[in-house]
Amino acid sequence: MAWEIVVGLETHAQLATKSKMFSGASTAFGAPPNSQASAVDVALPGVLPVANAAAVEMAVKFGLAVGGRVNARSVFARKNYFYPDLPKGYQISQYEIPIVAGGAVTFALAGGEKTLRLTRAHLEEDAGKSLHEDYHGMTGIDLNRAGTPLLEIVSEPELRGAQEAVAYARALHALVRWIGVCDGNMQEGSFRCDANVSVRRAGEAKLGTRCEIKNLNSFLFMEQAIEFEARRQIELLEDGGTVVQETRLYDPDKGETRAMRTKEEAHDYRYFPDPDLLPLVVTDETMSRLRAEMPELPAARRERLIRAYALTPAQAGLLTSSIETSSFALAALEGAPGGRRQDIANWISGSLSAKLNEANVDISASRVTPEDLRRLAQKVEDGTLSGKMVKEVLDAVWAGEGRVDEVIQRRGLKQISDAGALEKIVADVLAQNARQVEDYRAGKAKAFNALVGQVMKATQGKANPAQVNALLKAKLAR
Repeated sequence: MAWEIVVGLETHAQLATKSKMFSGASTAFGAPPNSQASAVDVALPGVLPVANAAAVEMAVKFGLAVGGRVNARSVFARKNYFYPDLPKGYQISQYEIPIVAGGAVTFALAGGEKTLRLTRAHLEEDAGKSLHEDYHGMTGIDLNRAGTPLLEIVSEPELRGAQEAVAYARALHALVRWIGVCDGNMQEGSFRCDANVSVRRAGEAKLGTRCEIKNLNSFLFMEQAIEFEARRQIELLEDGGTVVQETRLYDPDKGETRAMRTKEEAHDYRYFPDPDLLPLVVTDETMSRLRAEMPELPAARRERLIRAYALTPAQAGLLTSSIETSSFALAALEGAPGGRRQDIANWISGSLSAKLNEANVDISASRVTPEDLRRLAQKVEDGTLSGKMVKEVLDAVWAGEGRVDEVIQRRGLKQISDAGALEKIVADVLAQNARQVEDYRAGKAKAFNALVGQVMKATQGKANPAQVNALLKAKLAR
């Protein structure tokens, strides 16, 4: 508790374009090695880069979504370093004037919400990929990714620990998918994070020496890597050592970070404006068009779910975890009985979510449709189904037994709400359970629940619970 962990994240979101940042080569995943590397990507003599307009517009959309300042004029720069999978000997990026400056992302924590400031978001091209595992004593180079458009999103060092870092990364991941600028596929490398981790004594203002953990491509690995690295630094300092600024890799098999190379500073890259690319200009007309095309953002949709559909903040938060879940929920809620909308929200985040996870499918492939949920809500509202019956119907619809009405008819699932029929069943139960009746009238409240259970058993769970409770109380009061 004497130490504070400070984390800043640099996130590389692959922009969802069909072609690369400065060439017409395809960005499709899974092609044979080096089959999608054009003359521009491998920097053959005489070739010239041309900026991808679609990638630029996606960067602008991100800037609008986070409330950042979209610079009307930004500049591409050359970031110079040497590595086998970087055929040019430099990477085209942005440095002094990025396309987006500032902005913020708000995300949920156990104790409420936190807003993290962003430093910048800039456009750049990806490098190729070195393949070490597939070759004995050698390294293979695949240049298919070289030139793939990336948006690097840099946060301020305001995250405190691994859990906050993961919560922010999840929110950012959801946002870039929500606005359609990145598919977020972490297994394919479309969304990767570098975590800058440092520690300092509690109460100190000066930041400690940071180490950068590269290419974290899962939220679990991110949490594990940050926690290990923080412990490593704390133990080092408490033993009288010093933290060396360096780049580290996380080994998930060993659960530890290890040194990769000493950490470079900006001057080590010798940035200078790319002489082959003009300054990037975003016109007022483009800004106005993209602003008009922006979808309703997660925060605004959460507020609408709370205001228009009377959901709780927690329910609205769960339903806006992704744009697919949100769209599914809106389709189910629209036209549903007003008093049953919270039930629908709970079904989506509860039973349906469990089935989707079990089947490992996205909600867009759900076997239970929004119409099914809306019909279920109507059947509960009109007294046809009890809460217990809902799960049985949901399970049956998911299993392919038919739509809601078909399942109800085939299984004979209809709640008994007829007052006359229920009154006779209640009278029979009271007559057969004289001991529980005496116990209840003697002040033993648990006896009442036992009597309710007997009525539900007699009706095979089909009795309307509210009516059963009312009838029992009325008869026992006599």
